[in-house]
Amino acid sequence: MVRFSASTVSEIQAPKPFNCNSNFTPLERCFSLLKSCSSLKQILQIHVQLIISGLYGNSCFTDEIILLCTSGSIRAKHQIDCINHAHRVANFYQKLESSSWNSVIRAYATSNSGLQREAMRAFLDMRRLGVGPDEHTFPYVFKSCASFSGLSEGRQVHGDALKHGCLLNVYVQNSMIHCYGFCKKLMDAYMVFDEMTHRTLVSWNSMMNVNAECGWFYDSVELFFKMRNSGFVPDETTMVIALSACAEIGNLSLGKWLHSQVIENGMVVNCQLGTALVDMYGKCGDVVYASLVFNRMVNRNIWTWSSMIIGFAQHGFARQALEIFREMRNHSIKPNHVTFLGVLCACSHAGLMEDGQRYFTEMEQVHGIKPMMVHYGAMVDMLGRAGHLKDAYDFVMSMPVEADGVLWRALLSSCHIQDVNDCSGVSEKVREKLIELEPKRSGNLVMIANNYAEVGLWEKAEDLRSKMRDKGLKKIAGESCIEISGTTFRFLSGDNSCFACEDIFLLLKILNLHMKIICLD
Repeated sequence: MVRFSASTVSEIQAPKPFNCNSNFTPLERCFSLLKSCSSLKQILQIHVQLIISGLYGNSCFTDEIILLCTSGSIRAKHQIDCINHAHRVANFYQKLESSSWNSVIRAYATSNSGLQREAMRAFLDMRRLGVGPDEHTFPYVFKSCASFSGLSEGRQVHGDALKHGCLLNVYVQNSMIHCYGFCKKLMDAYMVFDEMTHRTLVSWNSMMNVNAECGWFYDSVELFFKMRNSGFVPDETTMVIALSACAEIGNLSLGKWLHSQVIENGMVVNCQLGTALVDMYGKCGDVVYASLVFNRMVNRNIWTWSSMIIGFAQHGFARQALEIFREMRNHSIKPNHVTFLGVLCACSHAGLMEDGQRYFTEMEQVHGIKPMMVHYGAMVDMLGRAGHLKDAYDFVMSMPVEADGVLWRALLSSCHIQDVNDCSGVSEKVREKLIELEPKRSGNLVMIANNYAEVGLWEKAEDLRSKMRDKGLKKIAGESCIEISGTTFRFLSGDNSCFACEDIFLLLKILNLHMKIICLD
């Protein structure tokens, strides 16, 4: 028998006997009552009535109880309790069809209460009871695996889908791509995608998103054009993914073209698409266009506001970033960790050290947001820019987590700018910490050797470079890029194989000569 907790049982009213003079049979009456339930409490009362009346063996009632608990308004009110009750019912009544188990698995997988992992447990219970899964089962099981990056579980489910002949179903394949992508197994996702005999727009969107999630932004954009060449018309989701990839590679021309496609195809610029546009323009440096899109948006969420704040802050518009932050708070929108990163960057660029320290304190004490490494890095950058190198060093040493190499390099850069001769003694301490933390990172050693050389410590610089040679460490070539007419050109330090290398050098010599003539005049 299904057991309930004491608190639940105490709320259930004593069941009344069925009225024999009623026009309905007990079976019909219970089914009618189930259909009219509006709360979990009512479902539990009728469930108890069914058990007492000996009607609990009827699969129609069981299916209806599971359906009520896993969908509709009742689940929305009592999400965790409802889905867990449905799971217990499914486990107790062992002769259920796969459709009832699918309802339980789907409810867990689509839950927003952190229950996604439970979908995998429900699937295992289903298989233990000998119920065969179908093409409606696997998409939500793969979704569950993706939620907790369960690669091992996902591969086992992949094998089970193959065994049950569901592997060629497009919905199952799309969910497999999603699962492998979230587990950072790009090649496995590509293997599923390449073997698909029939692809939908969701298939292309999933593969584009997987590339973007794994950092292969150029490949994500390339897939977008392949999708268009295959006859598919992109939707809002496609454009969000493409714009996000475009933002990461910093290609403003492509981003503007994508925006033109949004307008040309008459797409509705909803909150998600509008946020992607603001983020793209902000990251590509066109804060004027970002602001235009932001101001025209009807609905904004915290990510929209944060993207606008970050966009202003990263490009030196600190005052505007802080104004947007104040406006956001006036709209009673609660900031998140990204919002505060933008605010701290803005304070750093504007030299507002006291305001930055206040916001950093408020982040955890007022809003309950635990600082991440990037927030600590922003604070170190802020103190370093203000010339408070000792305070910055003390701040790093007092952090509740161990500082990473990025943070130490930021502090060393500040030392190099604010205190070249190391009068404060902070630079040497930071160098020691950086070498101790990342002894084999050539970039750190080159940076430190250059610092030694600039202050005349030639022996230390040569000693460090000698150690690099002995360990076989080489300096990573510097890289820069420039965009011309929508095409991005990349240049590597010391690489003279560029297609127009001779012309570029000739132009540089002419410009150099021109500057010398101007200086003489």
